[in-house]
Amino acid sequence: MPHKEMPYRTLGDTGEHVSALGLGGWHLGLKHVDPALAIRLVRTAIDRGINFMDNCWDYNDGQSEIRMGEALKDGYGDKVFLMTKIDGRSKKAAAEQLDESLRRLQVDHIDLVQHHEVLRYEDPYRIFDPEGANAALEEGRQAGKLRYIGFTGHKDPHIHLHTLAVAAAHGFRFDTVQMPLNVMDAHYRSLKSWFCLNWSSRRPAFLA
Repeated sequence: MPHKEMPYRTLGDTGEHVSALGLGGWHLGLKHVDPALAIRLVRTAIDRGINFMDNCWDYNDGQSEIRMGEALKDGYGDKVFLMTKIDGRSKKAAAEQLDESLRRLQVDHIDLVQHHEVLRYEDPYRIFDPEGANAALEEGRQAGKLRYIGFTGHKDPHIHLHTLAVAAAHGFRFDTVQMPLNVMDAHYRSLKSWFCLNWSSRRPAFLA
């Protein structure tokens, strides 16, 4: 349920309303973090109105997804928009990672799955190969395992543009794009400065 002190935003063209703040999953699975504390962090965030949950198949050898899955029991999972990421580039690897994430998170579907760390110019070609990862996600969406598809990148805004172009050439439009934004970084290949200059309402939802 919305929280009176938490601002919410509409996620691109999806119509989904997500909290302006999200909870990152990486730190939840660190070895020195007590699993009980990780669960309490997630549930406290949800109680305070944060409903966007971030995670990834490869965070801490799966412990981040496992702990978030435990936290989303007892009805908490019904209150969130759940996102995770995969880094498999082949159809087979992506399908296996998707199913493993579903098991770890203990859910029958994930709201948003993103191709993680699209960092090289060849990555989108691998993803959109007939036997590439996006074929697995599209089949997963048709099977009800996920609802939306996006990608992330942390290196060069030109690779983001290239990925969007390759997707369009394959007749596909991403629902989301996730990138790091730093208000102190306006330097060479800065994602911050590119985002400010190139954002438009016709693009997919951008997640910082």
